[in-house]
Amino acid sequence: MSAAALRPVPRPGVLAIEAYVPGKSAAPAGVKLHKLSSNETPMGPSPAAIAAMQETAAHLELYPDGAATKLRQAIAQKYGLDPERIVCGAGSDELLSLLTYAYMGPGDEGLYSQYGFLVYRIAILAAGGTPVVAPERDHTTDVDALLAAVTDKTRIVYLANPNNPTGTYLPFDEVRRLHAGLPKNVLLVLDAAYAEYVRRNDYAAGLELVAESENVVMTRTFSKVYGLAALRIGWMVAPAAIADAVNRIRGPFNLGSAAIAAGAAAMADDAHIAKAVAHNDEWLPKVTKSLEGLGLSVTPSVGNFVLIHFPEEPGRTAAEADAYLTARGLILRRVGAYGLPNALRMTIGTAEANEAVVAALTKFVKDGQRG
Repeated sequence: MSAAALRPVPRPGVLAIEAYVPGKSAAPAGVKLHKLSSNETPMGPSPAAIAAMQETAAHLELYPDGAATKLRQAIAQKYGLDPERIVCGAGSDELLSLLTYAYMGPGDEGLYSQYGFLVYRIAILAAGGTPVVAPERDHTTDVDALLAAVTDKTRIVYLANPNNPTGTYLPFDEVRRLHAGLPKNVLLVLDAAYAEYVRRNDYAAGLELVAESENVVMTRTFSKVYGLAALRIGWMVAPAAIADAVNRIRGPFNLGSAAIAAGAAAMADDAHIAKAVAHNDEWLPKVTKSLEGLGLSVTPSVGNFVLIHFPEEPGRTAAEADAYLTARGLILRRVGAYGLPNALRMTIGTAEANEAVVAALTKFVKDGQRG
């Protein structure tokens, strides 16, 4: 009897998955923590969302609305959508996985760009598929490289726009060109988790393309600008047939009552979102300019974070900068898992946190770890 027969064995592909590792959230004792490793908003959630969540506490014995009706209606009203084409999930991560499970299996390929979100690879392998990676150009998705990688086995193309962890984006005419070049049986998933932050005239999250196509889905999240990461709320809009397929495999109560209530209230609080976006509009260019002034390379970002590149010179590497910052309570994100070992990703935080990182890196660049 083989050793494999002595215990259950995962099917092929599962053990090839490297588990997703969230950003660090701890600092040494005795120093103030500034967590800038998970792209959370420094503005916190809408007070209306907190109040709506608290109202659900008296009815914890009741199952939530399995259709998340109130939340889907709030989203539909905000964007002028048909609520029947909206599906909600436990973060957009769950929806990305459900789409993959619905449309991919063994022998199928899922395609994404070189520095695309790590969850794409995890979902593809979990579904039994094969991940295919297209090279990027200047840390930006290359449409021609994606199209060149499409085969008759391709089932899904994932496009994070803007992309995490680079912060770069594709203009919408490039997204349309990508879609036009795909076979009609290939699903294009537009992951627009950071769409609210983008201030470029040539950008669009993808609602129009979803409305006029049968093979395009857009996913969004409440974890970023809405400040509801702890509640895990995501949503997608899709053609009716795709929404139906996902709903057939979605868990019947995948969103709790608190998430449904808070999400609906947050969606309606335009003033809070405007405040969060204005803060990012102020600090994203400030931080970028300050870091570039230190001689560090910063990938141009349209999100709420920046990707900072460090030299390989001993004493000034990304790993050493990370250790230096962590010792001072400044927690950034290592991105070696993305193939970027010489970079750190910094979320735009409070004014205090942003200034503290710039001040610390100023000393680090000057003195290395001796500072």
